[in-house]
Amino acid sequence: MNRNRAFGRRLARVASAALAAALLVTACGSGDSGDSGSEKITLTLNLFGNFGYKELYAKYEAEHPNIKIEERTAAYNDHHRNLATHLATNSGAADIEGVDTGFIAQFKDKPNQFVDLNKLGGDKLKDRWLSWKWQASLGKGGEQIGYGTDVGGLAICYRRDLFQQAGLPVERDAVAAAWPTWEKYLELGKQFQSKAPAGTSFYDGGGQLFNAIIGQAPTGYYDTSDKIIVSSNPEVKKAWNLVAQSIKDGLSAKLIGSSQEWNTGFAKSQFATIACPAWMMTKIKDQSKEFAGKWDVALVPGGGGNWGGSYLTVPKQGKHTKQAAELAAWLTAPEQQAHVFTKQGNLPSTPALYDQPEIAGFKSDFFNNAPVGQVFTAAAKKLTPQYQGPRAGDIQTTIRDALVRVEQGKQTPDESWTQMVADVERLAK
Repeated sequence: MNRNRAFGRRLARVASAALAAALLVTACGSGDSGDSGSEKITLTLNLFGNFGYKELYAKYEAEHPNIKIEERTAAYNDHHRNLATHLATNSGAADIEGVDTGFIAQFKDKPNQFVDLNKLGGDKLKDRWLSWKWQASLGKGGEQIGYGTDVGGLAICYRRDLFQQAGLPVERDAVAAAWPTWEKYLELGKQFQSKAPAGTSFYDGGGQLFNAIIGQAPTGYYDTSDKIIVSSNPEVKKAWNLVAQSIKDGLSAKLIGSSQEWNTGFAKSQFATIACPAWMMTKIKDQSKEFAGKWDVALVPGGGGNWGGSYLTVPKQGKHTKQAAELAAWLTAPEQQAHVFTKQGNLPSTPALYDQPEIAGFKSDFFNNAPVGQVFTAAAKKLTPQYQGPRAGDIQTTIRDALVRVEQGKQTPDESWTQMVADVERLAK
């Protein structure tokens, strides 16, 4: 307990100076619609998935008695489609909107639809974040449309009990040694599948596996001139071929990430491994509570890579933009990011935390006491982000849908690849 209090005091010192500066600027900044400090107001947040903020809302409301916070969540793709519609119609957006890294380039391309957080103190806070995280949400005119929440990193989460039943190694170091590459990972999958418990596949779904593999490539769907290079990038075709072959080999549970069927798949032990950026740990804990201690975390094949991470943005159409910007700054401050990591597993985008022993040394009871702090902070330090173009999120969805067609037997891999390339090219028009 004393260690935790000392850690809290250190984090408070890291966050307090920058946050105080931001609040000083926002107190006299523009973008507010005239709310007085004593008026009771409600701030709404539209998010996708579990950002780990529920406990933090209560703390913020206690410290700001004139503020009430309401969170609404939607499925990943629905959320981003809804946000695009709300922005286009200038109606319906929440005071704060979450945006995934795959969609941030699309939204920052229209910075006039968001509050420029730099004008509300954001420029005083930029050193909180990994430099690339800050840069990724800047508009072309230098407008900052979003404060970074987490970063992804990559590992593989796996079910120890299912591995044991299939006669595979179960200790995380031995497991990682068995899959130094994705090819070896899939070879191990065939060994697993030959002795797998009835109803269990090696991994959850082709779309999720593809995201992890392509997330390690130096270049993904775009070059730095914003040209889509899906059809010409050999890394994309290599990842496609690996996943398509694994589907043919019967290794996929054929589930679409974040769908209701995928959620049920955790509870019914329909898959033994899952590509696991840090934020995935929250989803696993939410959906498979009865398997606490049976999940574990091993290093990802190929080492490093990234998948995901998000931002909090403040649409201009909101009625309480100043207060929303203050809340977004507070939720993404180092102290709050540390809380979310130790409670939920979402990896901070604040590098000042990475060497704190309470973060780097953090272990998760749910994941068999795995050293998740060490695994994911080491990954974050080595991470070289992949350039994301304006329609990266839509391209990701298009490729996922193409792999679903293969999984469902509607098209051969070659047929689905051809259709996918045509669908992606239409996105560029």
